[in-house]
Amino acid sequence: MTITPLMPVYPRCGFRPVRGEGAWLISEDGSRALDFASGIAVNILGHGHPHLTKAIQEQAATLMHVSNLYGSPQGEKFAQRLVDTTFADTVFFTNSGAEAVECAIKAARAYHQSAGSDRFEIITFKNAFHGRTMATISASNQEKMHNGFSPLLAGFKYVEFDDLEGAKAAISDKTAAFMVEPIQGEGGVRPASQEFMQGLRDLADEHGILLVLDEVQCGVARTGALYAHELYGVTPDIVATAKGIGGGFPLGACLATEDAARGMVAGTHGSTYGGNPLAMAAGNAVWDVVANDEFLEKVRSTGDKLRAAIEQFIGNYPNLFKGVRGKGLMLGIMMTQETRSFVAHLRDNHGLLTVAAGDNTLRVLPPLNIDDSHIATFIEKLSAGAADYQAPES
Repeated sequence: MTITPLMPVYPRCGFRPVRGEGAWLISEDGSRALDFASGIAVNILGHGHPHLTKAIQEQAATLMHVSNLYGSPQGEKFAQRLVDTTFADTVFFTNSGAEAVECAIKAARAYHQSAGSDRFEIITFKNAFHGRTMATISASNQEKMHNGFSPLLAGFKYVEFDDLEGAKAAISDKTAAFMVEPIQGEGGVRPASQEFMQGLRDLADEHGILLVLDEVQCGVARTGALYAHELYGVTPDIVATAKGIGGGFPLGACLATEDAARGMVAGTHGSTYGGNPLAMAAGNAVWDVVANDEFLEKVRSTGDKLRAAIEQFIGNYPNLFKGVRGKGLMLGIMMTQETRSFVAHLRDNHGLLTVAAGDNTLRVLPPLNIDDSHIATFIEKLSAGAADYQAPES
């Protein structure tokens, strides 16, 4: 037998973390790495955050899972907090971002079809990443995600990101919704323009279709707002959220207005584990920390400091770096070349964890509670890595 016990779908590196302390990860060999990847925007409070850890421990000792056939005091509490602090009127809890997007897709179709319409098509945007299920890879135009899984599911139409005229031209009598990331993550930390986001909202209203936002990566305080659409002053109909919402515990949610959720009635959707008491304890603990103006302002100010430090630094290496983009603590350093080898170099030689993204972009996604000392260490390691980096032969 040559296959590994863990199915070999990930090109895993040699760094093998077994413990975390704040913004640091410690490998089984004792080596330490500054974690400015945060599990790809998941560990928003770092590792071992006392309030989150205590909440999970106490709930685990009390009740971890019951069926959704029963009432859920824990789920009702967290759902009410999400409703109170966002645009939403109702929430469906999931275990992951892909599941949250799946729920959003179903809700958008059910919105129309429950009222007798046959609208089903969802307009999505190129270079998006919506997940790895069959529906969510079908919602993306990325060929690398499609290979080996044909035929894709019908019902998605792709348009260039940030192209409002293209989005308008794609609307037909079959269109049910737009689905878009306000800031593309895997696509290269590319924020949508104000004109594009407002234009999509206006087109949706004009044509009686829904505006669905995938905020799996850019949501939960990552940009310095609870959700990135708040930065645009645009109110969505449905939002898929996950990653940071559990602070490291698997949790996602589909948020919707009452009108948008009109088709999601008893029997239309479900999840065995979704909204279990342990997940709800994690979500409530995260919300205790992040859902307030003081924390969000700190994310914005820290993001400004980190961005300024990066911008000042990259001028020393014009052969490697072109600029910085993003919002809050969701930043992308645009490189002049493919980024994966540089990410590996920083990790393996300088103990710095970052994430590669599309469009030759280096993603910087630290815990949201970092301080000035972490920024200084990040720049020190990034500088050392740039100084001794030898790009592989193309």
